[in-house]
Amino acid sequence: MVKSGFPSCHGCDGNAEFRCTICDKPLCGRHSKFRVICSTCIKSKNFTYSIRSARCKDVEILKDLVLLFWGDLEQQMFGKRYIVTDTPAIVAIQDEEILGFLFYTIFEEESVLIVALGVRPQYQGGGIGQALIDAVEEFARSEQKSRLLVVTSNDDLPALAFYQSLGFQIFEVAPDVVEEKLGEQVLGIGNIPVRDELRLRRTIK
Repeated sequence: MVKSGFPSCHGCDGNAEFRCTICDKPLCGRHSKFRVICSTCIKSKNFTYSIRSARCKDVEILKDLVLLFWGDLEQQMFGKRYIVTDTPAIVAIQDEEILGFLFYTIFEEESVLIVALGVRPQYQGGGIGQALIDAVEEFARSEQKSRLLVVTSNDDLPALAFYQSLGFQIFEVAPDVVEEKLGEQVLGIGNIPVRDELRLRRTIK
């Protein structure tokens, strides 16, 4: 069932988190296909936005966005459960509209964990995700932390490509933990069974 605020996928009744770059039809992860885009075309999508810490007035909007992206305010990673909106956030805004967000928390002694990162589909590819990660890295550096951590599921090839392009490396795989959280096996992007938690890190220099 499609959730309020997201259009229905062109290929099914699921939430459309992406759009076709040619015809603009809404698509879910299962029905989207990957496309290579050159740096010139990515730069042509640039627009003006600013990065700041989330404020009290942003909380309800951020809750709605998290629910739209994942359908759940709870995330499980590194064997712990987090209520996403109970953690600090950084947002990208344009005319006070939130275009993207990054929730984070200090994890153990040396790391900052990215709890959730999302950019509205129509603004993806414009550098917002990287700007949010740069901002949380600045926070981590100010706290004298030595690395950023993030997790994704084994099917999320766009997320893996994105994080690795920014210098993150897979350092650990937790088999079956995503499937256990879901309570059943589901098919994700490209009909890949969603099973495993892939853990990535980037050293802060």
